[in-house]
Amino acid sequence: MTSDVTIGTGATRGHVALASAGLSLGVLLSVLDQTVVATALPEIAADVGGLGSIGWVATAYLLASTATGALYGRISDRFGRRATFLAAVGVFTAASALCATADTLGLLIAFRALQGIGAGGLFVLPSIALSELFPAEQRGKVQGYLGAVFAVGSVGGPLVGGVLTDRLSWRWIFYVNIPLGLLAILLTATALRLPAGARRTRLDLPGSALVVAAVVAVMLAIEWGGRDHAWGSATILGLLAAAVVLFAAFVWWERRSPDPVLPLRLMAGPVLRIAVPAAVLLGALLYGSVFFLPTYFQHAHGMTATEAGFALIPFVGAFVVASGASGRLASSLGRHKPFIVAGAVVMTAGIGLLGRLGDGASYGLVAAETVVLGLGVGLIMQLLVTIAQNAVPPADLAATTSLIMSTRGLGTALGVAFFGALLDRSLDAHKPVATAIPDMFAWAVPVAVLLFVLTVVLPERKADTTAPTAEPTT
Repeated sequence: MTSDVTIGTGATRGHVALASAGLSLGVLLSVLDQTVVATALPEIAADVGGLGSIGWVATAYLLASTATGALYGRISDRFGRRATFLAAVGVFTAASALCATADTLGLLIAFRALQGIGAGGLFVLPSIALSELFPAEQRGKVQGYLGAVFAVGSVGGPLVGGVLTDRLSWRWIFYVNIPLGLLAILLTATALRLPAGARRTRLDLPGSALVVAAVVAVMLAIEWGGRDHAWGSATILGLLAAAVVLFAAFVWWERRSPDPVLPLRLMAGPVLRIAVPAAVLLGALLYGSVFFLPTYFQHAHGMTATEAGFALIPFVGAFVVASGASGRLASSLGRHKPFIVAGAVVMTAGIGLLGRLGDGASYGLVAAETVVLGLGVGLIMQLLVTIAQNAVPPADLAATTSLIMSTRGLGTALGVAFFGALLDRSLDAHKPVATAIPDMFAWAVPVAVLLFVLTVVLPERKADTTAPTAEPTT
């Protein structure tokens, strides 16, 4: 990452390379573990029991990581990026060891929630730290590299989970995190040098509690709605009502807090006012697509679960190429919006093409269309983070990054629920799965068009390019 990137903190090139590797490894671990259990759930249920609640092994992680992601920016403002990242990796690694040794489903779910708390930091903090490790004008390039890591982790999870479960046991999907987590700790502890910032005197604990509770209520409603409980049931309506009340209380408190966890004044700016809903839609479209494409391959082409995972490699390749290239070009040109708008156009085209698939579509055709989708997502995903970062002063960079990435995380859950509801609509009409999934993509096109409209009206501001000073190592 450092061969063609200017270093802005005064750290040596070797330190920057090692720190970047440690931070990128954190992102990879957090994203992999979102989906690594997908192919191992039957074996886990057979070993520890509780088939009816086995889905909570995945849900607990997603709930905890999404709910806590918004907090890590301010926590790192208070205690420092390096210390907070090391704590997050420590929690994640320790929880992974606990997951690997769990002998009941209840314990496994609890430890997965603990793992998710650590993962929230691994997902958010590298974007913040790398944006400070390099000059502001090169954020697009650096975020592009992170986007490539994200792409590999998103699709690699089920593959890694399947191989480890088949060759060893499901416990190894957690054991493998231990040496990797320790490596991330070693690299960042010894090499990470970040700008020194004003340390806040206290954390906004009431605001943190309110936003976590509100996000958990929303996530539970999304996870349970239409599956465990009807959307109009008292349980789902009660959760949604609780979320509204909790969010209202959060807004009320944040307006009065001297040091809010998510400064509401940020949303008054024209960039974040557009970037936040765009991040939600992007997360929904990305994960809604990736989640159901393997199912299409299994039903339309008779692939196994592992083969269906490998079938997404063209998508990943396109994502990685577009993310890296767009980041480099955006940094060179000093413009991010053109690539974001282009990404929304290409992404809409990819979803539209997938919506026109027929029963007899060859794998080559489907792979080509997933390449179009991957190019679109790669162009837009990390640059949306960068354009939001550039719109705020350095003091608000951490809170802004946490806000964008946590809302994108919330969008992933909304996307799976939304796409799932569209799929159920077609299945209820007695259509085969191989036909119902393209119908689902066709219905998602208006959402992609809405994302395109938001990118068109999204303003862009030039970043503050003041070079930071090195963080003390003591």
